[in-house]
Amino acid sequence: MAEQKRDYYEVLGIAKNAGDSEIKKAYRVLAKKYHPDMNPGDKEAEKKFKEASEAYAILSDPEKRKQYDQFGHAAFEGGGGGGGGGFDFSGMDFGDIFGDIFGDFFGGSSSRRSSNGPMKGANVRASVRITFEEAVFGCEKELELVLKDDCPDCHGSGAKPGTTPETCTKCGGKGKVMFTQQSLFGMVQNVQTCPDCRGTGKVVKEKCPHCHGNGYVSNKKKIAVSIPPGIDNGQSVRIREKGEPGSNGGPRGDLLVEVMITSHPIFQIQDMHIYSTAPISFVQAALGGEIRISTIDGDVLYNVKPGTQTDTRIRLKGKGVPSLRNKNIRGDQYVTLVVQVPTSLSAEAKDALRKYDELSGGSLKNSSDASAAGGRKNGRKTFKDKVKDIFDDI
Repeated sequence: MAEQKRDYYEVLGIAKNAGDSEIKKAYRVLAKKYHPDMNPGDKEAEKKFKEASEAYAILSDPEKRKQYDQFGHAAFEGGGGGGGGGFDFSGMDFGDIFGDIFGDFFGGSSSRRSSNGPMKGANVRASVRITFEEAVFGCEKELELVLKDDCPDCHGSGAKPGTTPETCTKCGGKGKVMFTQQSLFGMVQNVQTCPDCRGTGKVVKEKCPHCHGNGYVSNKKKIAVSIPPGIDNGQSVRIREKGEPGSNGGPRGDLLVEVMITSHPIFQIQDMHIYSTAPISFVQAALGGEIRISTIDGDVLYNVKPGTQTDTRIRLKGKGVPSLRNKNIRGDQYVTLVVQVPTSLSAEAKDALRKYDELSGGSLKNSSDASAAGGRKNGRKTFKDKVKDIFDDI
């Protein structure tokens, strides 16, 4: 009994109302995954490849798809299809699909764009380091870079002055060549970039002595870079048409300048906000008072509330980083107040603190009493107990 065929839509993993682009995309994925050249000796992969190819051959043809939607597999059983893999692929155009697949296998290009037309030059990347303040308020920097320019002698053609590039004889000036590749379905024609002219359609017989046929020369240039206020670490500034020269009359690429911000000893940035800490004395925390806080705009005075606890966070509105889109809009600065505990006290200061402790509930005395009680509870004698025992024994 012949093996029952799977539904073609199920094979490609698409809906019954899928468009042509969806069908092609689904088949391209399966063809690359199960192609015999990618799975040598794998019979199961070969079977799935044939199954997907058969499904694509039917569903990519509007007339055959219409017949399949109406009659199912029965519409083609008379054509020698059956389950034995004898499906007739004659007349089917797989060039578009296998141009991509075999291009990947054999080093060809999968791009179908004309490569001998005007093409934009490559982008150039550079970096610049700025200070924290420069990142917040913006700045102007100047970079010295080595960039390529069209050769002044050949004007970018690469040909010796007085001569011109000739039409490539291999591709006929098209920049692409067609080659034939053996596949499971017979001979398939595919297209790749011409190896002689590299897609330009032109070849240089006599090279320019100034640029050695490259068509460009390297020059040192000073480029002004405007860093906008509020830029973040790792972001890039794009300067139009300051990259590599284009080809065939195409525009230059762009210059992408990555910004690296030097860390600040006090401030940290997160989004549009600045975070910092500010020390306050024990007395300021307890009684309140005016303190001085550093901001990116300079010091400001802030009135601390009485009874402020350590790690209290306050907000200074509008003291953050400007928005990249609107420099008049700024974030906020969040300041964490840290109460400083004194490490050295004079005798008078210690007496004053003990007096304060007595007036506020005697925390030192209570702690001492609790420690003594805990010592007796645990079976350990205190120093007073040991002295008392000595006198009791006399």
